[in-house]
Amino acid sequence: MSIIGQAIEGVEKAKEYKAHRLSVAPMMDWTDRHCRVFHRMMTQRAMLYTEMVTAPAILHGPRPKLLDFSAVEHPVALQLGGSDPRDLAQAVRIAQGWGYDEINLNVGCPSDRVQSGCFGAVLMERPALVADCVAAMIAESAVPVTVKCRIGVDDQIPEQVLPAFIETVAKAGVGHFVIHARKAWLQGLSPKENREIPPLDYPLVLEMKRRFPELTICINGGISTLAQAKQLLDQGLDGVMIGRAAYHDPAATLIGADALWGSEYAPDAHQVVLDMKPYIAAHLAAGGRLHQITRHMLGLFTGRPGARGWRRVLSEGATREGAGLDLLDHALSQVQATAA
Repeated sequence: MSIIGQAIEGVEKAKEYKAHRLSVAPMMDWTDRHCRVFHRMMTQRAMLYTEMVTAPAILHGPRPKLLDFSAVEHPVALQLGGSDPRDLAQAVRIAQGWGYDEINLNVGCPSDRVQSGCFGAVLMERPALVADCVAAMIAESAVPVTVKCRIGVDDQIPEQVLPAFIETVAKAGVGHFVIHARKAWLQGLSPKENREIPPLDYPLVLEMKRRFPELTICINGGISTLAQAKQLLDQGLDGVMIGRAAYHDPAATLIGADALWGSEYAPDAHQVVLDMKPYIAAHLAAGGRLHQITRHMLGLFTGRPGARGWRRVLSEGATREGAGLDLLDHALSQVQATAA
């Protein structure tokens, strides 16, 4: 099947499944294409997001390295960073050839590096510019353009700022918002602290759904279990995005997640490892290194007998020259031996 055919099929699947019902957040240095394939082995239906890729990087950088992904990842969304409507439009035009199912604009990252480029959370202060950006992106995109934002930044009053921001950006054509239910402090807090210190305000995000019922409103921030996700969905939100919990304890948050769609798909963690083996073998055959994939798999058995042995074998051995599937089998034997 062609890339365009895969994209059309992926978009239709995303619509049919309402893939935004559960999604895995874009996380820098973590949700690369290998991580996303690993996550897909645990859930057939959740939307997977790339790491943020800046528009200038796509315009001037190594596009295959930045944009390539496996067809098995669908439905998958590309998250872009930028604040120049022309650059973002051109990046979307280029990315069309890769067949993503959604294009997302980052209006939530608080890091200094992102702020210096005038994108990420600092754009919460410039809703008109965000509207110009998404309008330019929509004009070039055959798939939905969405926005991931915060409830506000610094001394802004979220109850005032957030609805005004959503209204302005929605008028530009965006119908889908993922809202991280915390403020971002652009000065004084690190990105890690910005994920933990500002208090969560789930009621405000719920109020946005009541205020804008025609929009797709998803929530992000502090959600670590499927029970939490279901509770928020039951309160009327359209979707829940899980971040670091899906990375550190993927089995607990992704295996069984498809029950949110009424599906019984729920492979056990051992089967996930076996399902990954053909993908890993192909990666190794193409000259890749084992640790490039297994670094994302270290948390698979978190809290289970043998988890320490699994992590130790992979952490110590996967970076070595020539490490292959035999090491993966040895790591898995640690879990099986301890669990027996």
